[in-house]
Amino acid sequence: MTIRARLDAEAREAGFVSVGVCRPDAIPDAGVRLRQYLADGNHGGMSWMGERVAWRGDPSALWPEARSVVMLAHSYAPEHNPMTDLSRPDRGTVSAYAQGRDYHEIVKKALKRVARWMVAEADCEVKVFVDTAPVMEKPLAQAAGIGWQGKHTNLLSREFGNWVFLGAIFTTLELAPDAAEGEHCGSCTRCLDICPTDAFPAPFQLNARRCISYLTIEHHGPVDESLRPHLGNRIYGCDDCLAVCPWNKFAVAASDLRYRGPHRAPDLADLAGLDDAGFRARFSGSPIKRIGRNRMTRNVCYAIGNSGEKRLGPVAQRLCDDADPVVADAARWAVDRLS
Repeated sequence: MTIRARLDAEAREAGFVSVGVCRPDAIPDAGVRLRQYLADGNHGGMSWMGERVAWRGDPSALWPEARSVVMLAHSYAPEHNPMTDLSRPDRGTVSAYAQGRDYHEIVKKALKRVARWMVAEADCEVKVFVDTAPVMEKPLAQAAGIGWQGKHTNLLSREFGNWVFLGAIFTTLELAPDAAEGEHCGSCTRCLDICPTDAFPAPFQLNARRCISYLTIEHHGPVDESLRPHLGNRIYGCDDCLAVCPWNKFAVAASDLRYRGPHRAPDLADLAGLDDAGFRARFSGSPIKRIGRNRMTRNVCYAIGNSGEKRLGPVAQRLCDDADPVVADAARWAVDRLS
């Protein structure tokens, strides 16, 4: 077997569903597109996207010694249809990727296993990245032939749909690059049409300022009142555009049970009663923990206000004088909505 064939076998043994290789300079247009995205303000308050733009737009500048980029996809495909939880008004909807353990630790552990194998087999140098460095994983994954960025801007594949995390191994090892993947969305617009907040100004373009995932996870202040009713019971992320993609008919439920955990459809009243210590304890080891108690409670109040459940009115009422002004504002909005 060639080293590439053995690399593929090792990666799949580590839990990855797809492997591809590209050159570090394989995405020459990425920097231009990123700068335009930032200039349009579509990144909202994610100021970190504007940092180290040169590295993001040109992976070869991130580590000049690298000769190949190995892109790997790790499935988190849910066993259930995430859209079903939207019809449970007294429960919160949590994005499928955050219902279990933090994907960073799971994917990074698998990446390090593959990287150690590469060093042992090929006496090369490696650097491992999982969503925490200035690396544009989706364009690189498309250049490596793993899939393509769909009209919802997420990576998808005819082999596994769009429920995947991406990881990258930069290496000094010379590997033959794979052919880049073309776009196969055709005339389908399901992902665009389903978006509750019209966050897609055009196919393949996303305005984060209207995206529910951004609003519930990245956005720090109060959500614009015109958008709050469209959040429904989504308290952490949104899977609508992913869930309706027809290519998911090829998705196989993730084999890693750590992605499935206790955070699916939590009770809104329970979450509203958490103090900071209680929040940290409940979401220890979860990606949800990073947004903190205040942002989660803000989201919960919006969900309560959208629930139509009168019995949740007193729950929101108790938060109207919360020490955090954004939480208090959200609670008052919820009380007004329910009354």
